[in-house]
Amino acid sequence: MKIVVIGGTGLIGSRLIEKLTEQGHEAVAAAPSTGVNTLTGEGLAEALTGAQVVVDVSNSPSWERDAVWNFFTTSTANILAAEKEAGVGHHVALSIVGSERLPKNDYFRAKIAQEEIIERSGVPYSLVHATQFFEFVKGIADEATRDGEVHIAPVRFQPIAGAEVSENVAKVAVGEPLNGRLEIAGPEQRQMDEFIREALQALGDSRTVVADVHARYFGSELEERTLVPGDGAVLGRIGYLEWLKNDQGK
Repeated sequence: MKIVVIGGTGLIGSRLIEKLTEQGHEAVAAAPSTGVNTLTGEGLAEALTGAQVVVDVSNSPSWERDAVWNFFTTSTANILAAEKEAGVGHHVALSIVGSERLPKNDYFRAKIAQEEIIERSGVPYSLVHATQFFEFVKGIADEATRDGEVHIAPVRFQPIAGAEVSENVAKVAVGEPLNGRLEIAGPEQRQMDEFIREALQALGDSRTVVADVHARYFGSELEERTLVPGDGAVLGRIGYLEWLKNDQGK
């Protein structure tokens, strides 16, 4: 089966290409570096010729409000139009657990719009909602640092290893379209400030983590369960400390 991975050279996409290729599929990485620009449509038709499945794990190069909105809405519309022309039978998109619970956040708002475009497109689809990746934990701490202290909301948190995100997306890609969503998360649900505190200690980072109910997560205040999945989520097997020991930097 030919499967085109939009964003196939990134963190999740490159691993997805690897997994699908190992399974015997023709996995094609579509990204600006491979001649495919989803914002302009350049190279899309050629990349999608003969494809049965398209998986979109691409990300906006900018988190500025207008740029991120334009990326997810324009790119998604271009991809779906090209899929219809090519007769693609399954569109898979990676999204975020809790996106609908933060509609005022610019990034999450754009992801909601992306999903709505997919749902209205008429192309059979599957949406995979993942929690935050282990690979982004330090970045979350960096963004939350004020005057040398890391201000984190004491809410529930359940991140997942990027490798397990790729594994689950690959399973969905080769299956029948869900025409709905699947939530995936890590095996451990903790209070976010406690998790970040222990993660930084494991990384040898001496910054103090402060539990702050008004701390913002990339610009938005969080409720208790904004970032964690509901019942029925598929849970990973790898804990953060195990991942840190075996996979960080690979």
